[in-house]
Amino acid sequence: MFICPGRDCDLCPRLVDFRKNNRIKFPTYFNGPVPPFGDLNAEVLIVGLAPGLNGANQTARPFTNDYAGEVLYPALKKHGLAYGNYGARKDDGFELINVRVTNSVRCVPPENKPIGEEVRNCGAFLREEIASMPKLKVILTLGSLAHGAVLSILGYKKSAFQFKHGAIHYLDKHNIKMLNSYHTSRYNINTGVLTYEMFDKIVEQLVELVKA
Repeated sequence: MFICPGRDCDLCPRLVDFRKNNRIKFPTYFNGPVPPFGDLNAEVLIVGLAPGLNGANQTARPFTNDYAGEVLYPALKKHGLAYGNYGARKDDGFELINVRVTNSVRCVPPENKPIGEEVRNCGAFLREEIASMPKLKVILTLGSLAHGAVLSILGYKKSAFQFKHGAIHYLDKHNIKMLNSYHTSRYNINTGVLTYEMFDKIVEQLVELVKA
């Protein structure tokens, strides 16, 4: 079971070069493929884009020390899907309840923009992760890239499942529901594409889908 690549994964040459440079530039950072956060027995999987340079790439936990995590994790806690205080570091004691958080691409990409080949290469790890979650009911995709990555690795046509904020898609072959949300990035919040209130409603939807 290879849910996360090894620390020196060499599948993506561009990401390898970026990692090597970051290990020189930021020697105290994790600078490796970031492992998922949460239990494999969870009923919910949240799929993001990729680690942020000064966020998960530094802390080795998805959405941690990153603005996107400041939106995501408090919302999960508010709705009973996490406990503890999110302190923007891996050892803050913050824990997820019935939720697992992962990324479409496990290594930080230049300018936070993975290319198609990198998404496909990392898809094998995401596929294995989903297959290793026996109780999985709902996948929350943050952004269109994560939406497309999940569909591709599970063998669905993207044209049949249009990304739309708040949309619910039924992946019948896998008995999984997929919920779409805009990514909780600083850019989306600052531009008003996504608001805290909008994301709060997404997490409300998520809770109801798990209960259904």
